[in-house]
Amino acid sequence: MPLSIIRNDITRVKADAIVNTANPDVAVGEGTDYAVYKAAGLDKLLAERAKIGTMRPGQAAVTPAFALDAKYIIHTVGPAWRGGTYGERETVAECYRNCLEKAAYLECGSVAFPLLSTGTYGFPKDEALDIAINEISRFLDDHEMDVTLVVYDRESFALSSELFEDVRSYISDAEAIRSMPFAAPGEPLDASFYTEEEEMLLASEARGVAPKRSRRVLGSLRRAGRRDNKAERFLKAEEIDAESEVVERSTGALYSESELSDAIDGAAGNKTLEELIRSKDESFQQKLLHLIDASGMTDPEVYKKANIDRKLFSKIRSNEQYKPTKKTAVAFAFALGLNLDQTADLLRSAGMSLSQSSTFDIIIQYCLERGITNIHEVNCILFEFDQMLLGA
Repeated sequence: MPLSIIRNDITRVKADAIVNTANPDVAVGEGTDYAVYKAAGLDKLLAERAKIGTMRPGQAAVTPAFALDAKYIIHTVGPAWRGGTYGERETVAECYRNCLEKAAYLECGSVAFPLLSTGTYGFPKDEALDIAINEISRFLDDHEMDVTLVVYDRESFALSSELFEDVRSYISDAEAIRSMPFAAPGEPLDASFYTEEEEMLLASEARGVAPKRSRRVLGSLRRAGRRDNKAERFLKAEEIDAESEVVERSTGALYSESELSDAIDGAAGNKTLEELIRSKDESFQQKLLHLIDASGMTDPEVYKKANIDRKLFSKIRSNEQYKPTKKTAVAFAFALGLNLDQTADLLRSAGMSLSQSSTFDIIIQYCLERGITNIHEVNCILFEFDQMLLGA
């Protein structure tokens, strides 16, 4: 995928270029700088670094990679954190831009970055992550390159505390709901199955006063299939046309689940097998291409937003029966700005669905509900919770 995040020692990563957080003077620093020198060959690399001389913060310069599994080392000098009032954020952004421009000039197909300035220089990890994602995303809008953000260990990577806690709370609520009993379609749930908290939530919702967390729990209840035992669950139907005298009601009418199911079954019963085959749903590829056409975006805009490379997209476009992985299918949903229902519809065309039993799926639902549309931001959340990343 064009932008990936991995946990590894950057000196063990294979890429055309490895980025090093350099000492501004001709000397071996601490942390990543020392690790890079040691792995590449300290004496040889230091001799090349001496040819560059003193570097200013934000600058980038290139040396051979020597013993590293790379062609080049791109050295850049990040700022020491002094509270954020001395242009530190702007300097870190400049580091990423200059390194990426160097990689493009050298015609690199891949480049690996550490999270710049977050080690001995003390830059806040969550802010450094935001800057890295923003700068790399902008670069990839106009370039074809594989960029890897290499995180040494769990302590080296952090979302904002507010975002982390909100996601963790959302996952916790969904997991709690998952363990509750629920009614099968058409069957009322016995009142005894409701906890006191659930009854209070349902009552507060009826009055329109459910607080933020209550609404989140109620949403999870619905996704899990829970429902009030005192009322039928109704589905809104646009129109059912069975091409016969099965059912026909005005647009916007309300149908109970059993009514809707009976109508659909009746419609199918009046069709021949050949007609049913001809009227089958679109394939994933067909639905995807129709959605792209409707979006008004170009193919490159879509596959870049989906964190998918050009070769894979060409394969999808040329194969009507292409079967995507879930991470690829969901990536296109974010690229196209689909909502939760539209994403579920796209996944159905690939024979998939979002489940309350999967942490990955719960996080995807969280992001769709919260309007987090940048796929790289979604991937940062997935990475923090040890889930597979979107794209291919």
